[in-house]
Amino acid sequence: MSTTLAELERLSREIRVAVFDVDGVLTDGTILLGPHGEEYKQFNVRDGHGLTMLREAGIELAVITGRQSTVVTRRMAELGVRFVYQGRRDKLAALDQLCDETGVAADRLSYLGDDLPDLPVMRRVGLPIAVADAHPALFDVARCRTSAPGGRGAARQVAEFLVHACGKLPFPCAPLVPLSRPDAR
Repeated sequence: MSTTLAELERLSREIRVAVFDVDGVLTDGTILLGPHGEEYKQFNVRDGHGLTMLREAGIELAVITGRQSTVVTRRMAELGVRFVYQGRRDKLAALDQLCDETGVAADRLSYLGDDLPDLPVMRRVGLPIAVADAHPALFDVARCRTSAPGGRGAARQVAEFLVHACGKLPFPCAPLVPLSRPDAR
């Protein structure tokens, strides 16, 4: 079944929590390791501003990632992301914990993912979104995809779309790309 742009806008108006993976979504997936084990990640400042836009529009923010990183802790604190679940190989359990902690049902959450560990969460949320360069299996589950790759504007595109759908963005935004899905969800 194809998802239309109008359907995406309707679903977007229902979103109360925007959830993001980190590696491959908020970063391009590159992890640099220093000679003493220090870890470096590159975050896109425009993606970060997108998260700020969401927060200021009243949409709660969360990240669920399989890796544990002090770099992620620091960046999410800078952006005001209250719900940060790191080192969570079972992302679905983290999603259930997020729903319990926020009191928001999974169908009122969006999730931006890029790879196979994201599939269980994407099957559960109301608005599953894949980055443009996601693993192909995600396109069978996602309602839409970004035109930008992970770590290179994908999060900003999702943020603008969600904020625009709420009527809180005073200019047009780049639409997400609707996808055809085998189920009628």
